[in-house]
Amino acid sequence: MILLTGATGTVGSALLRRLVASGESVRCLVRDPNRLGGERVRVQLALGDLGDPASFRNALRGVDTVIHLAASIRDQPRGSIEELTAVATLRLVRAAEREGASRFLFFSALGAGPASRTRFFRAKALAREAVERSGLTTQVFEPSIVYAPDDPWMTLLTRLGILPLVPVAGRGRALFQPIWAEDVADCVAAALDGEGGSSRRYELAGPETLSYDDIVRTALGPRPLLHVPMPAVRTGLRAVERVSGPAAFATWEEAELLEEPMTSAQGTADAESLGVRPRPMREVLAAA
Repeated sequence: MILLTGATGTVGSALLRRLVASGESVRCLVRDPNRLGGERVRVQLALGDLGDPASFRNALRGVDTVIHLAASIRDQPRGSIEELTAVATLRLVRAAEREGASRFLFFSALGAGPASRTRFFRAKALAREAVERSGLTTQVFEPSIVYAPDDPWMTLLTRLGILPLVPVAGRGRALFQPIWAEDVADCVAAALDGEGGSSRRYELAGPETLSYDDIVRTALGPRPLLHVPMPAVRTGLRAVERVSGPAAFATWEEAELLEEPMTSAQGTADAESLGVRPRPMREVLAAA
């Protein structure tokens, strides 16, 4: 039995389709089963979330492998970024050990470290440490920026594209190696099948190194950009958060992530070692 968290997310939904199609027994830890769409009738359901550690015990009953994708890049009513990303991972790892699981697959992020500028990256680094210090066999995936043509980030970018000048937080110079969510899901599925007995990390990167400005132009075509200084972005988004709360269209923490470089010196090597050749972003978006 596999326990999957984050099954309704961009990577999680792509991975869930693969697990179900391959005949795996999957249980999903979810708050709202309806968000699983048609897959909800093909999996076991465990009601709960990262802010409810009491739900972990039932979710983990009879589970051999945990695939932990869920995290939060913004503070939520049920917990902060640190609580839902770092502390929740530690609790889930310990619960998995107690319930007899043997394997834990975890998603960190390329470049995440204890001295990273953003809260989310620091939380991811703490979570990764908790996973790798456990007594479980672990596979840690560290992707660059992950996208899908219809994901929330690309949808917001498309909406901003109707403006005469496309606003970009900061200088737009941070470098990324964007990787399609479907390619990421293929990597996880391959690792799940192929390396059950060994612990290791995978750096998952796409075939192109692009600045954030390059990504915007790849998604929207040649467009004039308006670079907004980060202090102004922080002031504006903090005001939006005060008015809109959790429903804010964007948060300061999310904007700041666009200044965190996410590149791997290995490029696509780890993905290719799993039999996956990531596609260029322009090719993926053109086919959408």
